[in-house]
Amino acid sequence: MNGYPIFLLQCKEEFKKRFPEDPVPGELAVKCIERWKNMSDREKKWFNHLSIINSPSPTKQESAKRPRKTKRPKDPNAPKRALSGFFWFSNEHRGKIKDANPDFGVGDIAKELGKMWAECDEATKSKYEEMAEKDRIRYDKEKTAYQLKQKEDGAPQPDFYDEDAD
Repeated sequence: MNGYPIFLLQCKEEFKKRFPEDPVPGELAVKCIERWKNMSDREKKWFNHLSIINSPSPTKQESAKRPRKTKRPKDPNAPKRALSGFFWFSNEHRGKIKDANPDFGVGDIAKELGKMWAECDEATKSKYEEMAEKDRIRYDKEKTAYQLKQKEDGAPQPDFYDEDAD
């Protein structure tokens, strides 16, 4: 931890005590830097100590002692989430873009798919949105059946994402 910010704050407070009517000049920071550079290690150590005491954030040692949260593994038997219309569109057109542009990376393909989706007419988009709606119905049925099976087996209920937020 560096005690210079504490030192600078103290310098500003001293200035305000001496000259309560005057605004703090910009040159004060320059003078404080010079004073800090010429200060003995013992004096700097005191300000460094104050900065550690007044620090609201934990030190590296304290944060290393905190246990990390473990991520709960996903159940492989859980139903796969529903795909959006854009993903149905992407699945159908990704191969065509790869074939036409073999040098494209994953990001380039995604950008091209995004452009194509933005330029699609409403009839094409509605086709894929309809596919997405059917997939959502499928997912809702599978999720309900899965949750009922979990209840019957006495297993803990998994946390599903809020599907309406998609």
